[in-house]
Amino acid sequence: MIKPGIIYLGNQLSVHGVNPTSVETLGQRLKEDFTVIRASSKANKWLRLLDMWRTLISNKEADFVLIDTYSTSAFIFAWTCAFLARKLGLKYIPILHGGALPNLARSSPKRLTIYLKGAYKVVCPSPYLREKLIRAIDMEYKVVPNAIDLADYSFTARTGLDQSGPQILWVRAFDKIYNPQLAVKLLKGLVDMGYVQASLCMVGPDKDGSLADVRKLAKELQVEDRVRFTGSLTKTEWIELSKAYDVFINTTNVDNTPVSVIESLALGLPVISTRVGGIPYILESGKNAILVEADNVETFIKAIESLYDSALYSDLAANGRVTAEGYSWEQIRHQWLNILK
Repeated sequence: MIKPGIIYLGNQLSVHGVNPTSVETLGQRLKEDFTVIRASSKANKWLRLLDMWRTLISNKEADFVLIDTYSTSAFIFAWTCAFLARKLGLKYIPILHGGALPNLARSSPKRLTIYLKGAYKVVCPSPYLREKLIRAIDMEYKVVPNAIDLADYSFTARTGLDQSGPQILWVRAFDKIYNPQLAVKLLKGLVDMGYVQASLCMVGPDKDGSLADVRKLAKELQVEDRVRFTGSLTKTEWIELSKAYDVFINTTNVDNTPVSVIESLALGLPVISTRVGGIPYILESGKNAILVEADNVETFIKAIESLYDSALYSDLAANGRVTAEGYSWEQIRHQWLNILK
């Protein structure tokens, strides 16, 4: 039997030093069961859009078109591709990623309604996003979480935080909405409190120029010798690097279902995260992570200090791994099969 054909449209830009997105990760996994054609890896955004259009026109016999959908200026990519898919008689499925999509629903309800109502099905990675969008555009949304290949993440049993200072890991693109400067402020606060060996490693590419601002802040606060900037790493590289760290922080101001948080849970790293967006739908404070106020250094410091309770530290690590197992591809694959078959 010929496998059904899928066109998957999104920003396939890891070859240019950007973190892989769903079109690369999910797109690759779907090849187990489907013929998948992906677009686009063009660096120039307009050439990328043209490549997406060309892919649609050249593959008019495809069964489905998956479209990564974000709430920023990238929405125009999704909108125009969906418009062309409708003209070609192709069934398209938006995969909603932008945590700020509910804001777009309020500011441009007509445009987003046309886009979503014209879809074959609409997929959300979290119940949070579905609940927010239903209030603005009442329709059916399928919740299919982002998946990880659990076998890639070996659980490391850690003994807890060193009394001389925690070794902190941050993994995300440098973008102001993820508030990377807060990580440096946290480090400064810990050093000032006497944690003389506290350190911070920040992994990820620069997305909007925030990396320069973070470097500048680290220098101003005189902690630049305690901060390591690795740039973009492959998954294998940052998983290996994670073994040298004992706590993961997620400083974001806006979020949906960050894969890096799920990955950290799988690795046995206790997670401290801001309580924003879809995070409370993944994490339960005191059970599998610690949730704190956004943009608040003091609450992060208190959370770090609470992890010196060895029982809490080990409980969070163990429960976090159990949570991550629910996001394994073995679990999520069947949900995609139900949608696409």
